Amino acid sequence: MAIYRHVLAVAISAAATATLAGQEAPRFEVASIRPSGDLTQQSRGGLTITQRQARFSLLSLNDYIGIAFGLRLHQIAGPDWLASARFEIAATIPENQPPEQLPAMLKALLEDRFQLRTHREQREFPVYGLEVAEGGSKLVRVPDEAATDAPFTVSSGATPGGAAGDLGQGSSLVLENNRFEAKKVTMVTLADLLARFVERPVVDMTKLEGRYDVAFEVSPDDFIAMMIRSAVAAGVPMPPQALQRLETASLAAVPDALRSLGLSLTPRRAPLEVLVIDSIEKMPTAN
Repeated sequence: MAIYRHVLAVAISAAATATLAGQEAPRFEVASIRPSGDLTQQSRGGLTITQRQARFSLLSLNDYIGIAFGLRLHQIAGPDWLASARFEIAATIPENQPPEQLPAMLKALLEDRFQLRTHREQREFPVYGLEVAEGGSKLVRVPDEAATDAPFTVSSGATPGGAAGDLGQGSSLVLENNRFEAKKVTMVTLADLLARFVERPVVDMTKLEGRYDVAFEVSPDDFIAMMIRSAVAAGVPMPPQALQRLETASLAAVPDALRSLGLSLTPRRAPLEVLVIDSIEKMPTAN
């Protein structure tokens, strides 16, 4: 069902960091871009960052734009084909340039090679606020771990019963056997993950700091509906019979499951920044 593609996009956008204002935009020393091969249920994509190298696999232009600008997919307004145009990128990070500047380098690459031009707007959206329910959270904070110099890796792939992903920095997500299990995730990342399985964006309003293990189960019918809804949100074409299941699927499955953890999804309206794609080429200029 290609759910893993969306898990991967969440993981990488959650890991991205913004460029410091006022600094000259950093650039990769060298970057190779080529179209990805055909996707299958067994395809496995991801991102690996070391001190001098960045490698991306099986990501769409929507994913790359989200990483470059530090935005979620629902905050990108552009042509539909951005979700299906997928590319492999291998790039060299300049010496003495911290890998944390990767989003800014990727932004410069998109502007140079795909002629990306954008502007930002504020738009009001119906959202869910991820909040601590009455009675308090039942989650237990995971002890903080010391940072390491190991390469930063994000990957995701299909499993026999769903999907699994390495979200980077020790975090992970497994979706299978009617169960959602996220480990060592921040509340911001949890909100981004949950947004893939409900009908509107989710904004973290918990004020909970640190990382947590979060797990819940839903009925088989609700699990299938969650997978379909996530695939639709990721721009994956779905057959009419799958879309019909969404029309009768319960919208309360995820909110009900979260209540057992002391969390709630509360309908609200909130202004969100939107990146409007003014122009972009379908293929990059030559390597």
